Amino acid sequence: MQSENKCAECCAECRSKTRTEEEHKKLINRLNRIEGQIKGVKAMVDRDAYCTDIVLQVSAINAALNSFNKVLLAEHIRTCVANDIRQGKEDTLEDLVNTITRLMK
Repeated sequence: MQSENKCAECCAECRSKTRTEEEHKKLINRLNRIEGQIKGVKAMVDRDAYCTDIVLQVSAINAALNSFNKVLLAEHIRTCVANDIRQGKEDTLEDLVNTITRLMK
C-alpha cells in the first residue's frame, strides 16, 4: 500500500511520499472510479456505441483525471513543497513551476 522509505514524510531527494491511510484510500478510490469509466468506454467501443456518446464519456474521464491531479497537487503543495521551503530547499519551487507548466500543455 504505502511505500517505505528512509526519508522523511515527503522528500524530493528520494522522490517518494508517505501518505496517510485516508489520503491513500481517497486517491485509490478516485483512480478506481476512473478505471471503471475507462472500462465503460471500452465496452461502448466494443458494442459500436454512437461516436458522440463515447466522446462525452471520454470528456468525463478527462474531467475526473483533472480533478485527481488537482487533489494530488494541492496535497503536494501543502506537504512536500511547504516542508521543503521550510528546510530552505528553494529548488522545490522551480520543480513545482515546471510541474504546473507541464500540466497546462
